[in-house]
Amino acid sequence: MNKLIHTDICVIGAGSGGLSVAAGASQMGADVVLIEKSEMGGDCLNTGCVPSKAILAAAEKAQAFREAGSFGVQSIEPNVDWAAVNKHVHDVIAAIAPNDSVERFEGLGVQVIQAAARFIDANTVEAGDRQVRAKYFVLATGSSAFVPPIEGLDQISYFTNENIFSNREPVDHLVVIGGGPIGMELAQAHRRLGAKVTVMEVARLLMKDDPDLTSIVIDSLRKEGVAFYEGGRNLRIEKRDAGFSVRCEMDEGKACVEGSHLLVATGRRANVDGLNLEAAGITFSPRGVEVDSRLRTSNRRIFAIGDVAGPYQFTHMAAYQAGIVIRNMLFKLPAKVDYSAVPWVTYTDPELAHVGMSEADAKTAGKSVRVLKWSFAENDRAQAERRTEGLIKVITESNGRILGASIVGLHAGELIQPWILAISQKMKTGAMAGMIAPYPTLAEVNKRIAGSFYTDKLFSEGTKKLVRFLMRFS
Repeated sequence: MNKLIHTDICVIGAGSGGLSVAAGASQMGADVVLIEKSEMGGDCLNTGCVPSKAILAAAEKAQAFREAGSFGVQSIEPNVDWAAVNKHVHDVIAAIAPNDSVERFEGLGVQVIQAAARFIDANTVEAGDRQVRAKYFVLATGSSAFVPPIEGLDQISYFTNENIFSNREPVDHLVVIGGGPIGMELAQAHRRLGAKVTVMEVARLLMKDDPDLTSIVIDSLRKEGVAFYEGGRNLRIEKRDAGFSVRCEMDEGKACVEGSHLLVATGRRANVDGLNLEAAGITFSPRGVEVDSRLRTSNRRIFAIGDVAGPYQFTHMAAYQAGIVIRNMLFKLPAKVDYSAVPWVTYTDPELAHVGMSEADAKTAGKSVRVLKWSFAENDRAQAERRTEGLIKVITESNGRILGASIVGLHAGELIQPWILAISQKMKTGAMAGMIAPYPTLAEVNKRIAGSFYTDKLFSEGTKKLVRFLMRFS
């Protein structure tokens, strides 16, 4: 007979969201059980955010050798040791892993069970040889790579983000199916590490972001040698002696690309299989678990956060949602999520960052908007770095209230952060325009674009007449 454990909170899934709930709740005095069937740290640590940024960092170093000539330093083609790059990636994972380890969480007072969990009724789960009955449950099971039904795919070996970081061998020609953030980041990383790379996307590349900015990213990758097929239909794969070919139909005719390695980066699917959610009375679909604004499922004693709950599948959103859930469970506060200032970053080079409403969003919502744009070419630090291929675009209401911001350029993920604060606090452009920005920094683009909101009025004929009038009395 299975051992029965009674606890305050049972968290299922040890990714970013689950770990945040478990650590926070335990340190605040709750009795917590954490169940994880795979690796501690989840997708982000082991197969997602961390390894992808580590390989991008290696690729950036390789690219620096090629681009040194413009600074008066001799350019050379780098010699890439793929096995050493792989070691670098896994060294980074190993350096962070202790923060997410079983030992650390047991030290915090969390009881960790390493087994698959499944509900057996509305307030009990079974995991290995134990049953856990809790006052509250938190589903934080994350998501997995979604692989669409592509003809011929089952005839070849292929990568997803879940196994590509295990590769230690040189890649000759990487074909990427999927032009979203994961596909584009890994495409550029492999191109910079010496592989030939082709990206095939059935819709639009980086389709969730503003085309004014994504075009700059796409042009940059194209200049580095990445080939793109956008809007392809009816993909099919044929096995070849030395690899494979991917065929598709384009508006201008048929296309065929031969490659040595294939990466399928076509999105994510919520991890709901095997949980027996029906037994707990939880409403769900292949897209994930349905939750209300307090992140409660249809079983009000069970919450869901992170990728399994959506609508934003980002590590930082899982951590944010963890705080909402803790306030509801521990302090009985009716805390609700606020998605008005959700940021995201695509870590290509140049980076692409966004928060709040896009221009299209604002117009669809019936807002009276002003659209501000400022080029990195007008920033002195960007000129010194020879990184002028950037643009910041800010959407405001007619009174100056900031609705959204998008940035493409060097360190866009860092530059977006003041706009996150501004939108979350319902600030106006005057607050950003009035700050003192150190010179010369890339962050001056934030002050300059905010100031441009007032340019027309400040330098108008009316202002000139007023100044000339006032100068008479000096």
